[in-house]
Amino acid sequence: MEYCKLQIGCMIIVLYVACIYIREKQIYQMKRKNVLFETILAAGIVGIFFDGATAYTVNHLAEIPASVNIFLHLCFLSFLDIFVFLMFLYMYDITRGLPQKRGERIGLFLPLLINIVVVIVFMPQLEYRKGTFTNYSMGMSAYTCFAMVALYVLAASGIFLHSWKNLERHKQIAISTYLLVTIGVTAYQMFFPEALLTSLVPAVVIVGIYLNQETPLYAKLQKNNEEMVMGFATLVENRDDNTGGHIRRTTAYVKLLAEELRSRGFYKEQLTNDYVANLVMAAPMHDVGKIAIPDAILQKPGKLTDEEFEIMKTHAQKGGKIIRETFGHLGNDAYEEMAYEVAAHHHEKWNGRGYPDGLKETEIPLCARIMAVADVFDAVSAKRCYRDAMPLDQCFHIIGEGRGRDYDPVLVDVFIEIEDKIRKVYEESKAE
Repeated sequence: MEYCKLQIGCMIIVLYVACIYIREKQIYQMKRKNVLFETILAAGIVGIFFDGATAYTVNHLAEIPASVNIFLHLCFLSFLDIFVFLMFLYMYDITRGLPQKRGERIGLFLPLLINIVVVIVFMPQLEYRKGTFTNYSMGMSAYTCFAMVALYVLAASGIFLHSWKNLERHKQIAISTYLLVTIGVTAYQMFFPEALLTSLVPAVVIVGIYLNQETPLYAKLQKNNEEMVMGFATLVENRDDNTGGHIRRTTAYVKLLAEELRSRGFYKEQLTNDYVANLVMAAPMHDVGKIAIPDAILQKPGKLTDEEFEIMKTHAQKGGKIIRETFGHLGNDAYEEMAYEVAAHHHEKWNGRGYPDGLKETEIPLCARIMAVADVFDAVSAKRCYRDAMPLDQCFHIIGEGRGRDYDPVLVDVFIEIEDKIRKVYEESKAE
């Protein structure tokens, strides 16, 4: 036991996290499975077990059959690689989102597959060396394993740094911490192989991911915030002689468009998972400023006068102010900023002739450009107190006419190309 005390301690910590995670999922009735995190959790537990087993057997070579020792080392090195690969995959997913193209997916998995083959082929040549305090194993299998760990850790670090500004603050801190620990432990283990510190990596990574990203309590709080936001937005929209349909549809259109843009590689630096999630939660707040517009103007059945229209236009600026004054307590600075941008700038135009600030092209925040397309499409496709709904073909034509004038050309092209998905959302909304 003296040779695997660290592994036992790490195992206790990870098993405790697993038990708390399972228990909290039951308490908060979280039915959705997070397959990637749960796979990381399982791989970490198995990897720490084999780490401890090999730490014991390598110091009891006379007592343990050679075949058993080789098998345990094969499992340990393989699961170490698998764990670090899953950590890299998780990093990729929470920043860019996992690639949809088969070739890109194969490219992510290929180094892992090659490494495991090399580990298996050279396993019989594994050497057992005597250190000052403990024995340890070396050889081509071990060298290849640590080289692959270094490769995926560096790749994960590159992705993280590239996506830094689009991640939430607490994720920046958490990911920085367990990446630095992983890099530090890997480097130390390579130069001082008898240290046997490998089990620290899965323990720190799993605790970090759980506490900062995957705890069911955090997910529950996020859901409560989303329900509060949606309820507040619906309350505001009801003043406009509506029943929440505009909010639900525009939010659905925004989500479809953002996800499609990301899957096609457009604005991939900005469209991280966090960015899309915040955008979907910010979309319902785009017209929150209308709460400050008089009913006589908001519900007028006819065309607004020039003076009334100027008053109506102030809802964008007022919406941004309401966001600043009301939603800072949520503790999510990235969401607050995006909700502000969506509310204040969703009426800006690509050619600079929008309001309230006359921003043009990429001066307009991406989230507001996406919101503008969804908002106008729903505005013309839905019945209002002053006119009937337009046919969908005409609505798509209006969006197309605004390409490069009112809207970002890339967004218009993608929006029109996913017409079938947009129509499906529209039809489902009508059926409710």
